[in-house]
Amino acid sequence: MRFRLLFACALLACAAASLAARAESASPASLSHGDLKKMMREAHTSEDYLTLASYFRWRQQQFAQQAHEELVFWAQRSSNVSLQAAKYPRPADSSKNRYDYFQYEAQKMSQRASNYEALSGSASR
Repeated sequence: MRFRLLFACALLACAAASLAARAESASPASLSHGDLKKMMREAHTSEDYLTLASYFRWRQQQFAQQAHEELVFWAQRSSNVSLQAAKYPRPADSSKNRYDYFQYEAQKMSQRASNYEALSGSASR
């Protein structure tokens, strides 16, 4: 009897977790690559451009957050000076490269969002 109760509780917890994950993945910010390309081709109204701009702002925030996390990791790796860290490429070098990549992508997403925001302003006139 106790085993069935534990099994039912575990099953209920798994179902609740899957529903929560499905609700998070259903957000408009998590578009597939094909859906995004289709939206970019077919956008003609101000609302379409604002939707694309909000998507790219969301991606910019993601990349900025990843860059911040990598900056912290880079600082940790830079403080670790050992024989293993003396080899090329050093772990700190790879963290720096990842940080630079995330910064570049965040800047690129910001430019795209600005472009679509400008298009939404011109489409509403």
